[in-house]
Amino acid sequence: MAPLVPSQEELQRRRIIGINAETVTNIPSTDFPGHWPGESHGWALDQFKQNFNVEYHRNDRYEASFSLIGLDAAVANAFRRILMNEIPTLAIETVYVHDNTSVIQDEVLAQRLGLIPLTGSVEGINWMRWEQKIPGDDAPEVELTDFNTVVGQLSIECTQNFDAAKDETDARKLYHNAHVYAKHLSFGPVGRQSEFFVDDGAIRPVHPDILIAKLRPGQRIEMELHCVKGIGADHAKFSPVATASYRLLPDINILSPIIGEDAKKFAKCFPKGVIGLEPVTSQEAAKAGSGYQGHAGELKAVVKDAFNDTVSRECLRHEEFNGKVKLGRVRDHFIFNVESTGQFESDTLFLESVKVLKLKCARWKRGLSDLMA
Repeated sequence: MAPLVPSQEELQRRRIIGINAETVTNIPSTDFPGHWPGESHGWALDQFKQNFNVEYHRNDRYEASFSLIGLDAAVANAFRRILMNEIPTLAIETVYVHDNTSVIQDEVLAQRLGLIPLTGSVEGINWMRWEQKIPGDDAPEVELTDFNTVVGQLSIECTQNFDAAKDETDARKLYHNAHVYAKHLSFGPVGRQSEFFVDDGAIRPVHPDILIAKLRPGQRIEMELHCVKGIGADHAKFSPVATASYRLLPDINILSPIIGEDAKKFAKCFPKGVIGLEPVTSQEAAKAGSGYQGHAGELKAVVKDAFNDTVSRECLRHEEFNGKVKLGRVRDHFIFNVESTGQFESDTLFLESVKVLKLKCARWKRGLSDLMA
């Protein structure tokens, strides 16, 4: 017996997660074999290729927004977690304090330095090795080489500015180097690093105006900084993204006409631009059973752009809209927002997350083969 083929309306209904006033319905995914009698829901590569799609909404250098359509939530969440935790990046790991007479303690100053995002030649950063740490006190020491460590310096001293006006109160004009910024960090390539980290590809802070410390005459800081590659799972300073999140595409279905003042009130329940107001046409007013009879020329509420809706449920609080609107979210349409900290461009980060997931699948496949051998 051939498997049953559900209608497009039924398939669309299954895709929508119901958003009610106090509950969320139709949450579990049902597209697996055996759930719907007589229907075949076995996973097939050809069918996945046909249904899967990627749409970019914004692609700036350090911020991107795109949709992954036709994907399971587990896979979408895997990309999000990989973006935050498993793409190796460069950050300050070890700080050797030679002199620090500022008011900031050594360990606090070192922690502030570690959180400064760095950038440089992507080719060079990818060329460097990620020396994965082995837990335990008896773990072997990692040999520092040009393949795994970038060395930097912070050497600065605050002095009096004798050319400042007598009535000057701004410390930045009264003294030289009163404020220590990220731009005062310097990094020198060694060994083969000179092939990558030079000119525009030199290692440097992403934001040169990050305030590190404040000094007064006689105070100085002199430190040696060792930068290594790491992942966000070890420490947040290695995370290549400031934010990596996704949301499901909102679905707004107006079940019965909302006209006149109710339409204006309905539009105010949503973010600007989500609901539009259009006049009722004479054809709609003349159509029997449309609900617009006798309302030609009046304003009606229409869904203009559900993409920007936040699904606040505000419209469900008002009795006049009871039974006239159904809110939902499309379960397999994930709208991603990725904001890079600056070491990698935003679209490159997502491609890197795909590479990491492919490596995970390859390791899992090899392990499965070993179990079956």
